[in-house]
Amino acid sequence: MFKKIDHIAIAVKDIESAILFFKERYGLETTSQDTVGDTKAAFLPIGDTRLELVQAVTPEGVIAKHIEKKGEGIHHIAFEVEDVGSSLEKVKSDGVACIDKVPRKGAHDSMVAFLHPKSNYGILVELVQHQKKE
Repeated sequence: MFKKIDHIAIAVKDIESAILFFKERYGLETTSQDTVGDTKAAFLPIGDTRLELVQAVTPEGVIAKHIEKKGEGIHHIAFEVEDVGSSLEKVKSDGVACIDKVPRKGAHDSMVAFLHPKSNYGILVELVQHQKKE
């Protein structure tokens, strides 16, 4: 079902400071930024995967609540799948608790669905389906 690790998301309070940190310390360049819902994201490729820095746009946002509760750090791991809808149905039928009941729009026009940490050894998992390039 999983094709590869698509990205590892890191919750940060200040995305611009985090971008600068990863550039100066590790030579990572930001290839794109996007805002979806209450989250601003910046993507930094490393080989075939990416780091995704995520910052809350509003104080009530999911990322703001995560940072308030757990502090900055790893937020979720995303796995690329061929078809997020069928992958979501498969994990639901296998008894995995899902946050999203149906896929929704993610960054870069992708479709995503989140799986609950209680079904994944405490890890928030994101399933990602990228748009096919024509």
